[in-house]
Amino acid sequence: METHQIQSDFSNISEIKISYLPKFKASERPQITCAEEAYQIMYNCWNKHTIAFQEEFKILLLNYSKRVLGFYHVATGGMSGVTVDAKLIFGAALKASASSIILFHNHPSGNLKASIEDVRITNRFIEVGKMLELPILDHIILAPEGGYYSFGDEGLM
Repeated sequence: METHQIQSDFSNISEIKISYLPKFKASERPQITCAEEAYQIMYNCWNKHTIAFQEEFKILLLNYSKRVLGFYHVATGGMSGVTVDAKLIFGAALKASASSIILFHNHPSGNLKASIEDVRITNRFIEVGKMLELPILDHIILAPEGGYYSFGDEGLM
């Protein structure tokens, strides 16, 4: 292959950039010690205009000390479900250099009971997290009017 051909091939390659710009010192970030604290943070970040309208799936990313790095909106669904791609969850966590993840989604109906699909997907993400050494600490379901269901508190983690 000619040198000219090799150089033109490189011009067709996209550059991948990863950036992380924290706004606060690690010591100033909230520290999660229980499901209630995680719920309070995420409930306050949820859009109150859509929480009763459609399901959304978000993650809370934590550092090694369980201090909040940030949250990431993974997917938006319909009234009765949301499709979640593991690559989005773990890609965001890896990019943020997270040490652990808490999963969140809302039930627009207000029913806080975990569905069979909720349990299945949680178990799948727990297994992926083990392989990547990115543990899933909890999966929390939020209701529009407040209140939550924690897989961890219920012994499902």
